[in-house]
Amino acid sequence: MEQSARRLLYDWFQARPRALTALRLSNKVLTVLVYLVYILLCLALLWQRDIRLARVLAVPAAVFLSGSWLRAWLNCSRPYENGGVPPLFHKETRGKSFPSRHVFSSAVISFAVGYILPAAGWAMALVTLAVAALRVVGGVHWPRDVLAGLAYGWGLGLIGFCLL
Repeated sequence: MEQSARRLLYDWFQARPRALTALRLSNKVLTVLVYLVYILLCLALLWQRDIRLARVLAVPAAVFLSGSWLRAWLNCSRPYENGGVPPLFHKETRGKSFPSRHVFSSAVISFAVGYILPAAGWAMALVTLAVAALRVVGGVHWPRDVLAGLAYGWGLGLIGFCLL
């Protein structure tokens, strides 16, 4: 997204405090929802002594750790750095933008959920797409960051849950 388009979005939300509040609330609620669903899934599998818990823990952990290392190594800038348009979400992090950790985490969690409950996995995939859109609209990631996060999380989720 170009800086001029970012500026238009920023100005639009700044002129509409209720819309800005809704945007920020949506970002927080969806992020918490993803992690809450994952925790509940893990607790249910633990309670049931389901052997699939090992994979549900291992695959997202591997994606999170490897993706975090990758983004630190690449250290790509964020849209608001170097005099860009300020983000609509409170964010002061410099660099580490590519790929989006929120998005690759949500993407692999959607695969983990789908591994156990396929219909719920599809619902979580839709939540992941919403998270990705919010990260771009909020000005904390470039579109390439969230697209890479989707590919990374879903790609490794496919390998970890379907091919191994």
